[in-house]
Amino acid sequence: MIESLRDGNITVGVKQTIKTIEKGAAKVVFIARDADERVVGKVIELCKKDNVQVVYVDTMKLLGKACNIDVGAAVACTLK
Repeated sequence: MIESLRDGNITVGVKQTIKTIEKGAAKVVFIARDADERVVGKVIELCKKDNVQVVYVDTMKLLGKACNIDVGAAVACTLK
């Protein structure tokens, strides 16, 4: 499933992902398990509220790599 980040239209980062969820454009949200709860808490709440699928990734480093960026990422999402 994480492979979809390499191919598709994505958003990376907490602020951008929140905006995408609020617009109703998020298909699947990926959250790193080692991300700080204070950082990703609002994203998790919005996903539950809007019934957006959440997939957990082991580390921020792995999620960043899947998004083709050189740093870790706490959150990313694919677009509808």
